Amino acid sequence: YSSFPISLHAMDNITVTIKPGPSVPPPQYCKICIRSNRCQNNLTITAGRNENVSFQCRTPEKYLVIEIRKNIDCRSGPCPFGEVHLQPSTLPRLNRTFIWDVKANKNVGLELKFLTPWLRQIGPADTCPDLITYKISSSVDTTTVNIGSFCRNGTVSRIKVQGGVVMALQLPWNSVLTTSGFNIANRSSIKRLCIIESTFKGESSAKLMSANYPLGFPEDELMTWKFVVPSHLRASVFVRNYSLSNCERKEERVEYYSPGWFSSPEVFKLSDTQPANIPGNFDLSLQGCDHDDQNPGILRLLFQVIVQHPHNEANVTYLIDLSKEKDLSVTIQPKSPSGGHLSLFEPECLICKDPRTCSRNVTLTSGTMHEISFLCSSLEHLRITAEKTIACWNLRYCQRNIYALTVPRAISQLPVRLDKFIWKLLAPEEINVEIMSPSLKLQQHTQDQRCNTSYSYGIVSTTTGKELNLGIFCPGGSIEKIQMRDNITISLKTFGRGFLNDSLNQDLKMSFVPFIKGKVVICSLIPFPKECIFTVTPDPKTQVYLRTPNWLEGLPPYVSVSWNITVPSKQVARLAFLKDRMDIACETGRAYVNIKEQKPKAEETVRREDELLPEPLHMYHHFWVNISNCKPVNKKQLSLQLWVTFIQQKTALPVIIAAVVGGAVALSVIGIIIFCVRKKMKESQNPVVGIYNANIKTQMPGNRAFKKRRKENDSHVYAVIDDAMVYGHLLKESNGSVAPEVDVYRPFDGPMDDTPPTPPPISFKKATKVSNPEEPLLCPVMDSEPYTFAHHTSLNNDGDVSMSLPENKEQEGLVE
Repeated sequence: YSSFPISLHAMDNITVTIKPGPSVPPPQYCKICIRSNRCQNNLTITAGRNENVSFQCRTPEKYLVIEIRKNIDCRSGPCPFGEVHLQPSTLPRLNRTFIWDVKANKNVGLELKFLTPWLRQIGPADTCPDLITYKISSSVDTTTVNIGSFCRNGTVSRIKVQGGVVMALQLPWNSVLTTSGFNIANRSSIKRLCIIESTFKGESSAKLMSANYPLGFPEDELMTWKFVVPSHLRASVFVRNYSLSNCERKEERVEYYSPGWFSSPEVFKLSDTQPANIPGNFDLSLQGCDHDDQNPGILRLLFQVIVQHPHNEANVTYLIDLSKEKDLSVTIQPKSPSGGHLSLFEPECLICKDPRTCSRNVTLTSGTMHEISFLCSSLEHLRITAEKTIACWNLRYCQRNIYALTVPRAISQLPVRLDKFIWKLLAPEEINVEIMSPSLKLQQHTQDQRCNTSYSYGIVSTTTGKELNLGIFCPGGSIEKIQMRDNITISLKTFGRGFLNDSLNQDLKMSFVPFIKGKVVICSLIPFPKECIFTVTPDPKTQVYLRTPNWLEGLPPYVSVSWNITVPSKQVARLAFLKDRMDIACETGRAYVNIKEQKPKAEETVRREDELLPEPLHMYHHFWVNISNCKPVNKKQLSLQLWVTFIQQKTALPVIIAAVVGGAVALSVIGIIIFCVRKKMKESQNPVVGIYNANIKTQMPGNRAFKKRRKENDSHVYAVIDDAMVYGHLLKESNGSVAPEVDVYRPFDGPMDDTPPTPPPISFKKATKVSNPEEPLLCPVMDSEPYTFAHHTSLNNDGDVSMSLPENKEQEGLVE
């Protein structure tokens, strides 16, 4: 194997140690030999010795490292000031660490001056891209303090250390670096632990740390950073991380001094917003305190200095009027936190409340007016987030209020893009939240009907243990109202700059209501089966897609969701489900789908989780869709999507002809009846009229026999009324003539059911349609049915008919 001659002069005071590095396999795999018969795991060569070194392996750089330590004593003699060289020059190609241990009087400050490209500080656990690392420590008596670890290519140009200093330079085995990159100089006492000088030539940034970071800064010590900044640039300081010790005396602080800006040092706490927009050179000092011996704590500081051009020379100030707002906070901050590689400079956007109070993010509160300016090359780097709380703890005071969920103009008019606006709606359980979009309405974002707008709303129930995500909604749909229980969070998210114009037309509103009313939706969880109800009023030309809340995770157990869907005039709704089954198995309870039209005597379509969902249904009236979940056997929950389309309602020609003919026949019969009645009235002063008593409940007996005798049974009883009351709606008094009215068919628009259909009880047996049990059956009157008549006592000339009660005793018993 090749040998390497190592020659150390006595006056150089250098010691070379070759030892195993942190590698596998174990050290005996590659031994160090100085003679053919002397091989060992470790080798130390002291000053004044010469050795030829060889290795028992082909790649010793994988297993061995070399350390070169040079001791320099500046206490008894002159220090070797000037450039520090890498000695000796003939060394094996191993990972090398050069250590210069400089001893000096503790009242003397030693200066390490670095050659360009200077240094950049890194954390103890970080590594340099080229694996060339400088580690600097202060050594006073037996105390050693870690000043920091540094890579090449940075802003740190000089470091002054009080007392002795230990400099370690780590080089990889394949490095071609031939110089140490720094000089040593002696200066007067600096009266502090150290001074780190950071020099900026242009726009750049630097992250710096307190000594011993992340361990504790030495007790009652002082450390200073000097920043050299060109006069045409501005510097801003940001604390990224810090912690405080427990002070027994004095107080931990940072002090700023700038000859051209501060008249005297200004003191800040580490928790304060640090100065920004500083012109020219300035100093920053960290002062420790006397620790509590029983519980000292840890003082540490990581901060960043950003130097850039003053982009706000025009002094443009923006006024944000939040004086009339309540419970609103607005935050302006970068769109993404700066966390890239420490060597990369990211142009910083600063928000300034005044020329000296600038920071990366600013939070503005409601109830006051704010003046801000921006120190930023492009406002595209900034985003606005806002949060507003609307609470109702007593319905008596807030029931009639309608709150507009719109972005205040003071925010939307800023030159910074709004990213998110959050409304937190808080109310106790007995108060519901009703969300309305009267004009724009809401569209639910689904795979088949995606939102393609400049903003959207995320609606979530946020009560602890009852979280329920309704989904994403955007304007331009069919959902007019949503009513929910529990605390609600509505998050407006913007996409692109189109929101600036669209924000003018926002119409989302909300109110607090005492209970579920009419055509609304309510969402909630166990222990009580509360519901979510959506009011859907679609345009007949559109398709409507709707899905259950918690789409990805599934509807929680025992939750019921309802949709109140309006069918436009002269349209027929076609309701269909995306799947043919619910795809769940219930452990407790049953899952149901209920569908019912909102008309009298409407049939209800019901499906359980073990049945096929209904085929597409045609609905001619407004209808309810209710989906109720059980507790499933496995983790798979209930997720259903339904969609509604509309077709034009058509009437067949034969039906129209039949209706016309039937109407004509009916009018003829009515005319004949009226003619006969009038003729009979003329022939007799006491005509009799058989009138059906509508107050008596009748039912077709079928094959069942009457249990009462005929006299005791009320099914044949009739009341006595005037014939003018019976046919009065058909009479039109005009010169004694009768003109029948003619009407046309109109769809039923009377009162409908205002509650969604409820699922059958648990004992419900397999059935698909439930008929209304109160639907009356046809009861034809037989010829043999007895009648009771009343006789008129007089007939006036003006057509008034007066009646008297029957005098027959048998008849008296039959008349109500």
